[in-house]
Amino acid sequence: MSDAVPQPPSGQPVGRVIAMPGDTNPEGDIFGGWLLAQMDLAGATPAFELACGRCATVALDGMVFHQPVSVGDEVSIYAQVVGTGRTSIRVHVEAWKRSRNQPQVASVRVTEGVFTYVAIDGERKPRPLPGKA
Repeated sequence: MSDAVPQPPSGQPVGRVIAMPGDTNPEGDIFGGWLLAQMDLAGATPAFELACGRCATVALDGMVFHQPVSVGDEVSIYAQVVGTGRTSIRVHVEAWKRSRNQPQVASVRVTEGVFTYVAIDGERKPRPLPGKA
């Protein structure tokens, strides 16, 4: 383990959830897919705000799992818009955990990735972001 001072989460807080037994693999660790789903939901928050409406997830880049998540861990998710295109929004999402059994121990980053969302219209077709027509 490194003695480096941990960096605080980047971005705005967009979600918090407790990891439950039904979200585990046979070894008792939380499934990566469950964590990705939580991150996708939370990361959509700033995308929806920027798009002023519906968005669809179209890509996930650079996903890194730093630490496992255990049953009972409190998972906090932070998101920050890192770029936009004509119809797309790239959001850096970080998930941090805090053990409910050791609340005095600082939160640790468990995973991060960049999600790409596309603004869509009522027929699920890409539409320009506000001001990008």
